[in-house]
Amino acid sequence: MKKIIFLISVFSLLLTACFAVDGITDDSIRVGMCNALTGPTSALGQGIMTGASVYFDNINNAGGINGRKIVLISKDDGYEPANTVPNTNELIDKENVFVLFGYVGTPTSKAAVPIATVAGVPFIAPFTGAEAFRNPVNKYVFNVRASYYDETEVMVNYLVNNGYKKIGFFGQNDSYGDAGKAGVMKALKKRKMQLFGDARYARNTVEVDDALTQLRVENPDAVIMVGAYKPCAAFIKKAKAAGMNWAFVNISFVGTKELLAELGSDKENVMITEVVPVPYETDSIPLVQSYRAAMTAAGQQDKINFTSFEGYIDAMVLVEGLKKAGKDMDRDSFIAAMESISDLDIGGLKIGFSPTNHQALDYVILTKVIDGKLQQIK
Repeated sequence: MKKIIFLISVFSLLLTACFAVDGITDDSIRVGMCNALTGPTSALGQGIMTGASVYFDNINNAGGINGRKIVLISKDDGYEPANTVPNTNELIDKENVFVLFGYVGTPTSKAAVPIATVAGVPFIAPFTGAEAFRNPVNKYVFNVRASYYDETEVMVNYLVNNGYKKIGFFGQNDSYGDAGKAGVMKALKKRKMQLFGDARYARNTVEVDDALTQLRVENPDAVIMVGAYKPCAAFIKKAKAAGMNWAFVNISFVGTKELLAELGSDKENVMITEVVPVPYETDSIPLVQSYRAAMTAAGQQDKINFTSFEGYIDAMVLVEGLKKAGKDMDRDSFIAAMESISDLDIGGLKIGFSPTNHQALDYVILTKVIDGKLQQIK
């Protein structure tokens, strides 16, 4: 009898472990997140987590997904790939998450995706537009936001159409900067144009003096910027102080709210591409209205911005996939469910995937600070 009880106990433990490995229990779905919650880019990680958490909390308060509550397990990598790797391994091996979600950055995602792919864990909505996560399509990687190719095409198109003939580049000296530059070069090549200067800074620093010196030699009309808010702000302020009357065009990853706060009185005529609608307009599309209402109800109205809005949308997309996968889902059925989402209206934006397309949106707008206020250029 003791042997029978022992065997039953072992079998129960093994059965529980099997379910835990997949991150699914009778009452929970475990979602793993790793991004910058501390350090000079912390506002980005915190923003994604805030927006996603507000949406997940609303889903949980309404009964969850097929009776299961979403459990978000978050780790801080400080925007350093060396921290992303052990955190990702821990999320998969020890925390037994079902999916990975909301990673922030190209270099950090680049470190995490091979781990997720080998483990067969879906990697959902990274906060990066790098082409490497889009082409070729990785079965496990699902992007929500538009690509950096999409953003830089909008930038270059606007600049050229408005008389800017010499375009320079300022970017982070890593895979993020490289990904952004690749988009710029693609857009320039399309127009038979050349780049006037490629200046870089080191990740997680504001050491931009050398980059400014390099670009002053080329003296472009406009500078496309692929960086984070602190170094980009430092560069713009120093360039303006040196009398450089350039147009400064930032990619969405920069963190718009934080960039403008850092710039202070130097923000006039600074441009930023965005991959979600403007979240400050109360009479905008239903998606903006529902986001603003949810953030306000959660006491997070002071964190209404582009980054938390993107996290909110990312969470919507993940939840849609989880719902479509059904009660008895596993990772394969979840991936199939995600790929079956087609032309879905989420309140004024339409999202969709397919087996050959793992990017839900190609939405890009350009904004500019005019008279102290951020406005969409239409």
